[in-house]
Amino acid sequence: MIQMFHVYKIYPPNYRAVADANLKIDKGEFVFVIGPSGAGKTTLLKLIFGAEPPTKGQIIVDGINTVRAKTSTIPLLRRRVGFVFQDFKLLNHRSVYDNVALALEVLGLKKKLIRKRVLQVLKQVGLLNRINAIPPALSGGEQQRVAIARAIVNDPILLLADEPTGNLDADITKEIMKLFKVINSWGTTVVIATHNKNLLSYHPTKLIVLKKGSVQGVFVSSHKNSGSFVPQNVQ
Repeated sequence: MIQMFHVYKIYPPNYRAVADANLKIDKGEFVFVIGPSGAGKTTLLKLIFGAEPPTKGQIIVDGINTVRAKTSTIPLLRRRVGFVFQDFKLLNHRSVYDNVALALEVLGLKKKLIRKRVLQVLKQVGLLNRINAIPPALSGGEQQRVAIARAIVNDPILLLADEPTGNLDADITKEIMKLFKVINSWGTTVVIATHNKNLLSYHPTKLIVLKKGSVQGVFVSSHKNSGSFVPQNVQ
């Protein structure tokens, strides 16, 4: 699903946000990228998403080398990847329905199909009763669920989430993480970047540890749903 080979992202004048990253994430895995603020987690997700090009190295997502691919290929790949932001990035003057529908409208789908899919995904995240509300009228947890609905409405093969529970309390965090586990059970690969080690109790299948842009270690679950990890060799 995702492979990185000696990937660097260097910002001027010489800041290494990501340094010599080598990773492999298989289809259907539930992965946490963990590390302190400034570790390079957000940059790593942006590199996977194609929002940032690497300074050096190769990145393959779903069989597509994003470095060598034609410029027109990257937007097509992004349509197959959902991204959940920490600050939600919702349109405050538009309804819940409109915020989610927008992700399909840009694809030029027919209104009937858009409505069917939006209602379906809002039901999945438990927000059918808030369909006409605008984001400022929602709780933080509800806004995050809208953001998740928008990210999965196009049935992505990969879901990336950047500190998705960073602004939420413990009870809402638990609800959101349960939702991510459900999405993963559908076969969607889920990659969550976080500095919160408490989230590891939600039993990811793989744990990637970052520090100052470098991969410090990759660990895999020793037993399904056990929450314990063993080191994995990084090539």
